[in-house]
Amino acid sequence: MLPQSEPSGTLVDRYFELIDQIVTITLKGQLRSKEQIYQMLAAGTESGTGEIFERCLSERLTTTAALVQNSADEAKQARASRSLRAMQAINGEWERYQKAQQASSVITTAAQAILQAPAGERFEIWLGYFDPNQANRLTLDGLKQLAQTFDKAPLEDADVKREIQQLSSGMRAGIDAYQRLEGVLIEWIYQTSSAIGFEGETSWGPWRLWSERVNHPVPKQLFQTIGSNQSIAEWVRRQSLDLQSWVELVVLLQSLRQALATWFEQQPYDSKWGLKQTVSTYLTFAAIWCEILNGLNDAADITCADREQLVQGCFQTLMQILRSFSQQSYFPMYGGIFALFSGDYLKNAISYLDEPLKRVEGTQEKARILTLLGYSQRTVGRYDRALDFHQQALDIARSAADQPCEIANLNHLSRIYLAQKNYGEAINYSQRALILARQAGDRLGEANALTNLGYSEVLSAQALERLDRDDYELAVNYLQQGLALAEKQGDRQSQSLCYNSLGIAYVILAEPQTAIPYLEKGVKAAMASGDLYLQGLNFAYLAEACHARLERERAVLAALLAMYLLEQINAAEWRQPAGLLIVLQGQLGEITFEQLRRQLRAELTAVIGVDDYDHLPQLLANYRKTLEG
Repeated sequence: MLPQSEPSGTLVDRYFELIDQIVTITLKGQLRSKEQIYQMLAAGTESGTGEIFERCLSERLTTTAALVQNSADEAKQARASRSLRAMQAINGEWERYQKAQQASSVITTAAQAILQAPAGERFEIWLGYFDPNQANRLTLDGLKQLAQTFDKAPLEDADVKREIQQLSSGMRAGIDAYQRLEGVLIEWIYQTSSAIGFEGETSWGPWRLWSERVNHPVPKQLFQTIGSNQSIAEWVRRQSLDLQSWVELVVLLQSLRQALATWFEQQPYDSKWGLKQTVSTYLTFAAIWCEILNGLNDAADITCADREQLVQGCFQTLMQILRSFSQQSYFPMYGGIFALFSGDYLKNAISYLDEPLKRVEGTQEKARILTLLGYSQRTVGRYDRALDFHQQALDIARSAADQPCEIANLNHLSRIYLAQKNYGEAINYSQRALILARQAGDRLGEANALTNLGYSEVLSAQALERLDRDDYELAVNYLQQGLALAEKQGDRQSQSLCYNSLGIAYVILAEPQTAIPYLEKGVKAAMASGDLYLQGLNFAYLAEACHARLERERAVLAALLAMYLLEQINAAEWRQPAGLLIVLQGQLGEITFEQLRRQLRAELTAVIGVDDYDHLPQLLANYRKTLEG
């Protein structure tokens, strides 16, 4: 909008003069730096008239470019070329100036909103301006400027002044803590090679290194807690943290997550590894906030008013991470959060999201998050809750016209009905997913639908005891089509599901020699994708196939790995390999069985580590107790 005190024609003339002036001093060699252009633009343009300046600059650029293109006089053409380069420099500095003005506007707006907010709402409002999903979010530089703005604000009310000071101090502390870790952000990756997730004393990860490098007490204690596989929720319950500490944690953890995800995304030499670690990064930091939220809900040393503010703020932070994750092209529509949980205290972390998610509106992001949660719930045998999550996700995905998500949930529903032995519904949902996937050109969805359909047909025929040749060939054909599509898509998780389903089909069809190669490939694909559930499931049926061929050593190895991996993520299927191990123990005798376990030590520890190898007899004893009970 033009200032009423000045006619637009005069303003246009002024802007043309400003552009020509900058071009003239550039051609005369009087321009010291691009910063001089920036300062001239800042002094010579008025707020709210950016469109007028841009039209003037665009006109000059067009006219000058035409002179360069059409002039027959070499001297005039050379001068026009120099003028054009000068105008392009003006354009670059104008864009920089506009971004700075926009950032300044966001800081001013944020400061006003936070200062004017009622007591108890400032933390939540501040979080909205630091949301990574917002186009004009506050950067770390923006936070510094916001803190400076707060320092200058005339505050008379003592309570308001104290809360604003805590916000400022928290932002500065979070930025300082992040800058101390920025230089060693990925140093831990080169120390060994494993996964980013929550792991035990002997494992690898950033937490120990970060706890040594950061000198702020709150993040140091948090990293030490994670690094020693202790409960984050318990740590939170023991704390009496003020607003400054919570702001510091948000700034630090969000900055670390974004920096790590960006670094992993940009790995050109091993993109699949980078992609796996990017997914793990999102899920790991989401899990941390799940645990923090759980601890806050039960913390005793906190007032009701503070609890309400902090719980809402932590939930908001968690949802920001999940929403950002759900918008990525690599969002695991066919995977689950459990894949990187190995600490006992995280097995049920996903349950903490159930109630809070009911407060979130039905958006595309919510549909995708519910898809992730439903898959995770299915693996631990909570089929009713998984059905509820996937049905909600299906309805929302349809409303949001998110067909890949809709197809994924049809496939997940098919898989749940398979687990419940409701083969009619399993076939129904897989057929619906297949039709929709082919209509939409969703090859990954089609691969999963074909796999579900073939697997459902095998199990249905087995239940009806009518496995004739036609049923066999039709079901295997579906499975082979699904595998071929999954391999073309390069999706390791779907490949693992296809290999697993084919392997199980051949085990059921009493063809273990055909099943074994598929299950072995399924193990490798699951390891590459980081899906512990499919990894464990492939090992479980590999053990069955090897046992059927009287290859007892291989059967014991596969069953021990399956039992451990599935029990670690609390998957209901862990009892299947445990039961087979009891049978093998009876066939071999306890002494021979124990000798065999020790002989397999190197192969077992290569997958699960020394400490967990020593835990295997206890797992088997626990299973035996459930039988006796």
